[in-house]
Amino acid sequence: MSRRTLRFLVTAGLLILGIVIGLIFQNVWLGILLAAIVWLGWFIGYESRRGRNAGVNDEDHGIEL
Repeated sequence: MSRRTLRFLVTAGLLILGIVIGLIFQNVWLGILLAAIVWLGWFIGYESRRGRNAGVNDEDHGIEL
């Protein structure tokens, strides 16, 4: 599975999950907002892991997620 496919599947899955959660809370926009926040955290972690920077907590390299 390519990285682009994985990113698309996770994005689509989180969007659908956000809509379902929004329907449960009777506020779809809240669900989409929560899904976007979770997606952003996942994306930053995924790209950090891909760039071999995961777990680096050094002043020269920045902080870890």
